[in-house]
Amino acid sequence: MKSIVHRVIVLQFVFCLLCVCQKNASAQVADIVKEFEQQRVALIENMSQSVVAIFAPGGAGGGSGVIVSPDGFVVTNFHVVQGSGGFMPCGLNDGKVYDAVLVGVDPTGDVAVIKLLGRDDFPAATIGNSDELRVGEMSYALGNPFLLATDFQPTVTYGMVSGVHRYQYPAGTFLEYSDCIQVDTSINPGNSGGPLFNKDGELVGINGRIAVEKRGRVNVGAGYAISINQVMNFLDHLKSGRIVDHATLGAIVSSNSDGAVIVKSILSSSAAYRRGLRQGDELISFGGRPVRSVNQFKNVLGIYPKGWTIPLSFQRETERFDVNVQLAALHRRSELINEAPEEPQPEDQPEKPPEDQDKPFEVPNPFHQPPKDEPPAEYAHMFEEKAGYANYYFNKIARERLMKTVSDWGNFKAKPKGWALAGKVTNAAEFQIRFQPDLIASQFAKDFAVQKLDSDFTDVPPGSGGLLAALHQLQQFLSAPEDYFTDFYYLGSEPLDGTGPKTDVIITTRGLVSTRWYFDQQTGTFIGFDTQLEEYVDPCVIRFGELQKIDEIQFPTVLKIQHAGADFAELQIESLKFYEPQQEAQE
Repeated sequence: MKSIVHRVIVLQFVFCLLCVCQKNASAQVADIVKEFEQQRVALIENMSQSVVAIFAPGGAGGGSGVIVSPDGFVVTNFHVVQGSGGFMPCGLNDGKVYDAVLVGVDPTGDVAVIKLLGRDDFPAATIGNSDELRVGEMSYALGNPFLLATDFQPTVTYGMVSGVHRYQYPAGTFLEYSDCIQVDTSINPGNSGGPLFNKDGELVGINGRIAVEKRGRVNVGAGYAISINQVMNFLDHLKSGRIVDHATLGAIVSSNSDGAVIVKSILSSSAAYRRGLRQGDELISFGGRPVRSVNQFKNVLGIYPKGWTIPLSFQRETERFDVNVQLAALHRRSELINEAPEEPQPEDQPEKPPEDQDKPFEVPNPFHQPPKDEPPAEYAHMFEEKAGYANYYFNKIARERLMKTVSDWGNFKAKPKGWALAGKVTNAAEFQIRFQPDLIASQFAKDFAVQKLDSDFTDVPPGSGGLLAALHQLQQFLSAPEDYFTDFYYLGSEPLDGTGPKTDVIITTRGLVSTRWYFDQQTGTFIGFDTQLEEYVDPCVIRFGELQKIDEIQFPTVLKIQHAGADFAELQIESLKFYEPQQEAQE
């Protein structure tokens, strides 16, 4: 009997112990859930600070955006700001309204940059790496769906990354979503241009496109965000104030029965053709990413601006080739300026609903006052219209910043127009180059070459890509760029020669000759230039060595010259003399 009682007591004790343990475990789980919830709330509060509610003047619509730098630059969609003019009101979650000015637009990629005004300490988002996203990761979409955020507090939705590296063909326009992120996180009209954050609160995409029901513009569970890596490639181009363009390789590709991506046709004028790519070759990798389908190839193309140099690997039979190719413009200039659609449709509707169902949603809007004929007076100077630009003001600012580096070399404009360069080539042979008002002449050892300035520029000395023409461009760039060049503008930034440091780029043109001038973005140093005699030829590539002081000016000690991927010469500058050409003629 005692053993039975003892067993009962033991069982009661164990039961009580289990209850206590279960209660403690439940409490621990509740504490963990509560802590996770508090962390999520804090994360959302932090992310919300960088979200912008964008309203078109006069209450005509709007969307969302996200601050990407403390000085107020905001990334949004092109279709959000299109038609809004130079200025627009925006709200942040601090409850304040800020004026914003249009900066640059990318109609093809559906991206735009505006700049908030009035502060230089805006709360910027932390930039993530969209290439590191994986299917199944959690994501947050913040923004202004249906323009309901009249208090500027962004709506937050939470979901999952459904797909990465998605490609979507243009939908009735040349607007193209490449390498985008697919999410089931709810994105609805008004979310356009707003941020997509990863689980750590890092900005990984710009929300822009949705699949919607036939009877209403409501998300059916598939939203698409432009990858932040693509946006960052274009950001400096957009901050240049221009209407920017995407790129093409100049080749059409297709998949064969084995799944390989094969060049179906290629333009003989393209840089890829000049680097050896031919019809029938198999693409292996492009831009450092493997190419296993046509869509993957188009995804890589879509994330780069025109003019970038990108590594390309291809195979012909059993031989592999690794080259760097400069990407050409995807569109003609007239297409971007004059033929951009007036009303792009970023939502991917499978079928247009009946007329009585296709009415815009009604939304409260705090900006129902009619559009102002005049911009805010204190900021009116910050918007300048010019063909080919969204806002020429920002291009001038960037160009002037870089040209200060050039002016630090010295006052070349005050020097005589005659120049005499002399020194040695790498092989110890002597060289001389003379600049006259009507020609440039060179002597390398016993080889003479002359470039007349009143005729077409040619490849002299032969094989250099037009060294004498390039040096003439340098002389004009250092002394009187605004007087000489037809076009003279800041392009944006790109890696030098495809793999080097990030560089800011100025473009100049005169006749058929165009030149890209490079400035190290980190140090601001003027590091070299490429001069192209005409559009479809390889440029003369010149890179500078360290500077030396000559006659109160600075000039490189070395000019490293390449053409068509091969070294041409390395000129060691021993002297640079300035003279009046007529005086030398009399002597």
